[in-house]
Amino acid sequence: MLKIENLRKSFGGVAATNDVSIEFPRDSLCAVIGPNGAGKTTFFNLISGALQPDSGRILLDGQDIVGKSSAQIVHMGIGRAFQVAKLFKSLTVEQSLRGALLSPLGKSSSLAGRFPLSVTRDRAYEVMDQLGLTPKANVISGVLSHGDQKLLDMALALVLSPKVLLLDEPVAGMGPEEREQMMDTVYGLWKNGGLTIVLIEHDMEIVFKVSQNIHVLSYGKVLAEGTPEQIRKNPVVIEAYLGSAKERAA
Repeated sequence: MLKIENLRKSFGGVAATNDVSIEFPRDSLCAVIGPNGAGKTTFFNLISGALQPDSGRILLDGQDIVGKSSAQIVHMGIGRAFQVAKLFKSLTVEQSLRGALLSPLGKSSSLAGRFPLSVTRDRAYEVMDQLGLTPKANVISGVLSHGDQKLLDMALALVLSPKVLLLDEPVAGMGPEEREQMMDTVYGLWKNGGLTIVLIEHDMEIVFKVSQNIHVLSYGKVLAEGTPEQIRKNPVVIEAYLGSAKERAA
């Protein structure tokens, strides 16, 4: 489904992504973890087209997407939700989702007005129902709670029916109850939606709970890969990351 081959990206001589090769199977739910500065966000930026690699390939269903724009990559089937939600803050939840649908149709100038295509309304409500946002359909995005803003950001990615969904720290800034609710939502999307989901997350309890496979980055390189149980017991990962992560949580 999504295959990364020998991906490299440097900034000023520092290798942020250093010969990274990872494969995310179709319909899998995988995590990418590692200490701050490990290259995780750069990795997502390369996949989503926000950055172009120095070398390497990114294959989506066998097609190399390197060199494509972010918009082209979205149309090809990769959606992304961000650590800091990127919203149309003056629009309602429903308007935001209908606007996201119209934008690829060349109708982005309609964002500030009405969205007349009935199909956009149906799809917007389908995604709102999936994420529990339907009661907030007429709420202005900018006044939503932090958790609901994160859900809306995810909805903006989902509304275009991606094959692969990249989630950058989906529970960042949330309290314990919100974290559980968000990850229940993510797990439900994966279980029921036929999606390949890749998440970056620092909350190891959540990572170990929901992930099928975990890929550990350190200094831009793949340090280890395996099931949650294999990663939990890996002495190299414990020394490089999990030990310090536990200390931060204590």
